[in-house]
Amino acid sequence: MEAKPEISWEDFEKIDMRSGTVLSVSDFPKARKPSYILEIDFGELGIRKSSAQITELYSKEELVGKQIIAVVNFPKKQIANFFSECLVLGVYGENREVTLLSPSLEVKNGCQVG
Repeated sequence: MEAKPEISWEDFEKIDMRSGTVLSVSDFPKARKPSYILEIDFGELGIRKSSAQITELYSKEELVGKQIIAVVNFPKKQIANFFSECLVLGVYGENREVTLLSPSLEVKNGCQVG
């Protein structure tokens, strides 16, 4: 896979990536691809919801309490009958399965990635 075009430092600074803790997980049967609906606590930024295609590697039970990294300053995106309020970040594997990005140590919810 080729690298994407170079961006400026100013472009990167526009992306607001934050730490959050998954509070709840539910199935999302109306999504085209198998997905969960996550409710995530971002501390002072509040609680936001996201749709995530992470069903291959994660059970609902193991996600609750897990810290993740997400982009919190995208506009809401409608997916079926649901509005996703943030983009949970992960790494695509060889078969497009997603491994979540998460802090290696516990951090405060809402901390910025930089």
